[in-house]
Amino acid sequence: MNETMPPPAPTAVEPAKLGDAHPLSVTLFALTLASGLIDAVSYLGLGHVFTANMTGNVVVIGFALAGAPGFSISGSLVSLAAFLVGAIGAGRLAVWASARAREPWVRAALLTETALQAAATVVAFAAHSQHLLLIGLLALAMGLRNGTVRKLGIPDMTTTVLTLTITGLGADSTLAGGRNPRIRRRVIAIALMVVGATVGAAFVLHGRLAWALLVSTVNLAAAAVGYREPKPSAA
Repeated sequence: MNETMPPPAPTAVEPAKLGDAHPLSVTLFALTLASGLIDAVSYLGLGHVFTANMTGNVVVIGFALAGAPGFSISGSLVSLAAFLVGAIGAGRLAVWASARAREPWVRAALLTETALQAAATVVAFAAHSQHLLLIGLLALAMGLRNGTVRKLGIPDMTTTVLTLTITGLGADSTLAGGRNPRIRRRVIAIALMVVGATVGAAFVLHGRLAWALLVSTVNLAAAAVGYREPKPSAA
């Protein structure tokens, strides 16, 4: 069997059928909030580099090549490389988890991402000039996150990119002849990203970049510890 994505546990709800109140959905909402924080930190505080949004980095490299001021080719390249390594790690973790239930797989990914963000937080508090190291650690964490979420395959739960989510709001709306599927999920995801970005930007603009990372790390740790699949009787 060539499929690397671990099947759900016998009592686990299939990814496409997860409701917004399911523990895994709630966990991914928490990660969406963290993504807004991380992008605010990386873009506003680390030289206009994205660590969660790789489309943004590709565009930033183009800006820098054209001579636009304030953009870093080196930072974007480090972010892209680290993100790719993290995504590869997510794939390997999925292979490891192929014979296991969903809960330990997801928790392992969450704890690893938490450890990486905790390391970035320590670096941020200890040495404010280590931008490339911070970019690498955060992008590595986000690559792991994106790879894991991709393997989970839950509709409208990417946690980092909202382009398709916003597209779905329009293309699937009643105005477009659709039935507004998962509209609540889409709106919540967009709102959480905005809240995370706003909080992260406020920290960075007031010289508290490390504190923004600490908030994100605590949020991730809480998500990792709190995530539990429902018991068979409650599934």
